[in-house]
Amino acid sequence: MELVTLAKALAIGIGSIGPALAIGKIGAKAMESIGRNPEAAGKILVPMLLAAAFAEAIAIYALVIAFSIK
Repeated sequence: MELVTLAKALAIGIGSIGPALAIGKIGAKAMESIGRNPEAAGKILVPMLLAAAFAEAIAIYALVIAFSIK
């Protein structure tokens, strides 16, 4: 039982490291882009949100895998 719990914890822990770093980098680059060209904020927002959603989907896949471990 303890090994199953450890496997679940590792699956969600390791599976969320990449998306967390990706979302941080997406946000940082978007803010940098808006800082350089404030008029382009509207054009930057939608692709930034889409990229963050795709990165977040990977964390959700890790969560699903963690729940499917028996």
